Amino acid sequence: MALKAKAKVDHIDINTSWCKGCGICIGMCPTQVLEFDERFKARVAHLEKCINCKLCELLCPELAVSVEEAENE
Repeated sequence: MALKAKAKVDHIDINTSWCKGCGICIGMCPTQVLEFDERFKARVAHLEKCINCKLCELLCPELAVSVEEAENE
């Protein structure tokens, strides 16, 4: 059985008002897409490395992360 390729990620939105800086999204990202900013809030550092696993979105206890897939071309 072949696995369906995941859609490319267009944008990862992090609501910094909701982000508490727990680092779960950063720690669970398998490709180090996210990192802390100067205020210890999560930020997107390397969007090009994103594999669209959505662990950051699924595991954020504050629901501050939203992964947006690119439109089909």
